[in-house]
Amino acid sequence: MQAKGIVAIVAGIILLYLVSATVYIIPETHRGVLLRFGQLVQTDIQPGLHFKLPWVDDARNFDVRVLTLNIEQQRYLTIEKKPLDVDSYVTWRIRDVDDFYRATGGQEFRAESLLTSRIDNGLRDQFGMRTMREVVSGARDELMAEITSAVDELAREEFGIEILDIRVKGIELPQEVSENVYRRMRTEREKEAQEHRSRGAELAEGIRADADRQATVLRAEAFRMAEEIRGEGDRIAAQTYADVFGQDPEFYQLYRTLRAYEETFQGKDDLFLIDSSSDFLRFLRTPTNQR
Repeated sequence: MQAKGIVAIVAGIILLYLVSATVYIIPETHRGVLLRFGQLVQTDIQPGLHFKLPWVDDARNFDVRVLTLNIEQQRYLTIEKKPLDVDSYVTWRIRDVDDFYRATGGQEFRAESLLTSRIDNGLRDQFGMRTMREVVSGARDELMAEITSAVDELAREEFGIEILDIRVKGIELPQEVSENVYRRMRTEREKEAQEHRSRGAELAEGIRADADRQATVLRAEAFRMAEEIRGEGDRIAAQTYADVFGQDPEFYQLYRTLRAYEETFQGKDDLFLIDSSSDFLRFLRTPTNQR
């Protein structure tokens, strides 16, 4: 009984081994190929359970989902021979498993190496046909569309790969070029700022001169008007004095003389030398009621 159990176990192990060597499974996200003595005998095997000849056939499967490949930064020259450091990436997937296996031996890193080489050449050509302004802003979408179309057509024919999109993640000037550009930009901005300052100083001088001219004109006009008003006032005053003098000459003479006394004898220390018989002192010599 014990010997029969051992035989059964051994037979079960052999059976499991034969099954594992005969049956293979292709996952839902993959497609497979079948090799017989290293030669392709079946391609584009769909997902599911499949059978093969043990020790004769070999099954391989490949991921057909969308994959992303980041390409290392490369330096390209524009049509003006200006260098640019470019970071890019590509999204791709296997379209034809047969062509993919024949071109790459089923090795994904080999496919990525081939794609990188083709994309590098394509970017180099596209950058070489455009100016820096175009690749940085104006024509980047057009550039990406053209290189995607060109590389996709090539990859389909040679590798059985479909290129979904090629994108530039970043474009930078090399360090030495950046320093020269910044230095030139700084010089241009300083020159522009100096021009603005010179223009501002010129405008300020013109405004200042115009303000001084207007101030001179306004002062002259004000002085003229003041003189006219003062003259008119003097005329009115003289006319008023004349009218009053004509009404009562004696009172007007008395008033004017008293005003002269008031203005003359203001301080105690004032010294005034005059002949006592002077007409100026007549109101001080003779009382008014005796005249």
